[in-house]
Amino acid sequence: MHTDVALLSALLWMSGVSGHSRPRGHPYRQDRLAQDMSPTEGLSHKIGSPILERRQDITKARRTKSEQLLRIDDHDFTMRPGFGGPAVPVGVDVQVESLDAISEVDMDFTMTLYLRHYWRDDRLSFKSNTNQSMTFDGRLVKKIWVPDMFFVHSKKSFTHDTTTDNVMLRVYPDGKVLYSLRVTVTAMCSMDLSRFPLDTQTCSLEIESYAYTDDDLLLYWKEGNKSLNTDERISLSQFLIQEFHTTTKLAFYSSTGAARKWRAVFKLMFKDCEDSFSLFDSSPGWYNRLYINFTLRRHIFFFLLQTYFPATLMVMLSWVSFWIDRRAVPARVPLG
Repeated sequence: MHTDVALLSALLWMSGVSGHSRPRGHPYRQDRLAQDMSPTEGLSHKIGSPILERRQDITKARRTKSEQLLRIDDHDFTMRPGFGGPAVPVGVDVQVESLDAISEVDMDFTMTLYLRHYWRDDRLSFKSNTNQSMTFDGRLVKKIWVPDMFFVHSKKSFTHDTTTDNVMLRVYPDGKVLYSLRVTVTAMCSMDLSRFPLDTQTCSLEIESYAYTDDDLLLYWKEGNKSLNTDERISLSQFLIQEFHTTTKLAFYSSTGAARKWRAVFKLMFKDCEDSFSLFDSSPGWYNRLYINFTLRRHIFFFLLQTYFPATLMVMLSWVSFWIDRRAVPARVPLG
């Protein structure tokens, strides 16, 4: 009797222990579910999984919406608009901000101005329901064609870059372009000082295309003399600014004698390389040149106060020594 009770208790205890230790569900089913689960589902619970989070390919530059609208990549902007056809007209107007310095020693002047270019490039036309223009900064200027203007006879110049590059580009739906920049330039001015200080000087700032002749680029003042605007507050201590006006001329460039001389020398030295001699012949042609002319009349009153009046006063003081007794040598010497 006691043996049966003890055996029954042992069986109940063993069944209880096995029930707690066995996991819920059939072990074969658990393994089967683990095998059927795809690798992607298993990694979906991990944070920062490389399968779910793709990194952007930095080797591919993404185009901005404006570049897509203007179709920048669909055209070759190393060529001028209408290449092979008539010259592209480029209108210019200038706003003179300041005339900073006139130097008789260096024979130059310094001017700060807003230089604006106007032309049409059909490659930049875009569809617009409101017919409104788009304005950009200098980053787009490097991706499209712009006129290659430079200042003739300039010694130094720079484009302002505080707080950012002072460059503006405005594109209209029909392809018209406005390109504006703020520049300070120091240019040469040949002065005739034979009548100094009663002289009058005329200086010019000359603008020209560096590479395109008049067959490719027609440079002109957009509205004649009205294309040049000046600030009424511009003034100089030594000069009176009498007049600002604009003119347009054609400049001709031809092969120089020095180039022909070196071409002959290299032809004797390298007889088999005649095809490369053309680099010594600068291409002749006519170039449109725009002039900003201004006339300066020197202030005579300024020099009367600064030079003539002090010099005359010193001479008159030296005459006082003639009224002092000739025996008072210490008193006469300082006045003399």
